[in-house]
Amino acid sequence: MTVELRPLTRDNLWLVVEDLALHPGQEAFVAPNIDSIANAAVEPTFVPLAVYANDDLVGFVMYGKHPVSGAWWVIRLMIDREQQGKGYGRAAMQAVITRMVDEIGCDEIVTSFNPENMVAANLYASLGFLPTGEWEDGEPLVVLRVADHS
Repeated sequence: MTVELRPLTRDNLWLVVEDLALHPGQEAFVAPNIDSIANAAVEPTFVPLAVYANDDLVGFVMYGKHPVSGAWWVIRLMIDREQQGKGYGRAAMQAVITRMVDEIGCDEIVTSFNPENMVAANLYASLGFLPTGEWEDGEPLVVLRVADHS
């Protein structure tokens, strides 16, 4: 399963904001895409990307440097409700990890998740993310040591 990470453009911006949706009850798991895009407008290291499978928009991901700690993060991962369970979340994470390593050269990548979101917890663990023991905004932090991952 492969996906393509594409920049946000005039052609896909409103599709990412309006057409991508979560299942009812998942809203607590990820911030709205419009909030992430607004964050990226003022945080110069934040990179919002549309996730495509073939030419179908299936999700949204954003990475960037944490403004306080300086660590590189996968800040958001969101897969449309109609596309969940098809492997796109895993493929998007693998693609963004590769991009971060290739373009930034980071050796660690941090992310977090709502502790009730067991799908995310299992996905990150299966990709090699390990708990740091720290929490931010009520979410446990996990880290991928890229040297250990490759």
